[in-house]
Amino acid sequence: MSKKNVAVIPGDGIGPEVIGATLKVLEKVAPNTFEFHEVAMGGNAIDKYGEPLPAESLKICQNAEATLLGAVGGPKWDNQPPEKRPERGLLGVRSGLEVFANIRPAKIFAPLASACPLRKDIAEKGIDFIIVRELTGGIYFGKHEAFKTPEGERAARDVMEYSEHEIRRIAHVAFKMAMGRRKIVTSIDKANILTSSRLWREIVEEVAKEYPEVKLNHLYVDNASMQLIRVPSEFDVIVTENTFGDILSDEASQIIGSIGMIPSASLGEGNRGLYEPIHGSAPDIAGQNKANPIGTILCGAMMLRYSFNMNAEADKIENAVDEVLKAGLRTPDIYTEGTKLITGSQMRDEIISRL
Repeated sequence: MSKKNVAVIPGDGIGPEVIGATLKVLEKVAPNTFEFHEVAMGGNAIDKYGEPLPAESLKICQNAEATLLGAVGGPKWDNQPPEKRPERGLLGVRSGLEVFANIRPAKIFAPLASACPLRKDIAEKGIDFIIVRELTGGIYFGKHEAFKTPEGERAARDVMEYSEHEIRRIAHVAFKMAMGRRKIVTSIDKANILTSSRLWREIVEEVAKEYPEVKLNHLYVDNASMQLIRVPSEFDVIVTENTFGDILSDEASQIIGSIGMIPSASLGEGNRGLYEPIHGSAPDIAGQNKANPIGTILCGAMMLRYSFNMNAEADKIENAVDEVLKAGLRTPDIYTEGTKLITGSQMRDEIISRL
């Protein structure tokens, strides 16, 4: 049987560390199953090739069945022109892979409840929701223009644009996910101000008619940001556009206690996906064996589940992570008094030992 083809982008900062840990976990849970192809993207690609996403790197990702990404960026490349910044490579690979749905689960692990910054009575109600973020449209991919007014003053504009098919396909993703969960979809927009949001709400309501079992709620994005803190237990599946999803998913990471714990999947048509933790490259701790690999390891589990239908193996990884946390083992980002502080590589080994 031929091995499954996976493109691997270690990236910058702590990216190579957390990716290395994840590959070892995947090899343990499914020996001799994968063929990994490492590719350059981000700051390291700028240093080596002068651009954040070389054509050959994108080609390898496009030919793979799934792509696993660590993290890109860092202050070293902050002075690069916009088209040469590491993050431009990330936008490029998302576009090149035609992935349009970013799936970000926000679930508080019971052993980490004390790390939740919310009041105890709020956290105890449970936090378990998914953010479905549209990934290839909106203001990030709209027209960007710097210009001068007739009076000679500097000005700039960024255009938020969405078409019907972009909204419809992401809405279907959200409703299908809700059907396998608690059957609640919350659509987040700014329809009281933005024309694009009014179209968003109209199309989402049309799609909702195809899923009569699912309850649909609407929230303005400013209200949603407050409700995520006030009553996170009431959310099941959140669907929203690119910019709002970017901001709210980072808020969600803090609600559950650590940005290092959250994986994400970016999916398109079919089973091909791009899998990346939501944390950044954290150059301040790179090379110090402090990075928490759990977010990326859980990305590996999502890859097994969504791209390869290896649900049993995905369950094993998720259960192993839960067992390690129940044992009180913590990397610095999730350490609290009364738990045991361990390094990133020790966390990797503890998870592997439970597989």
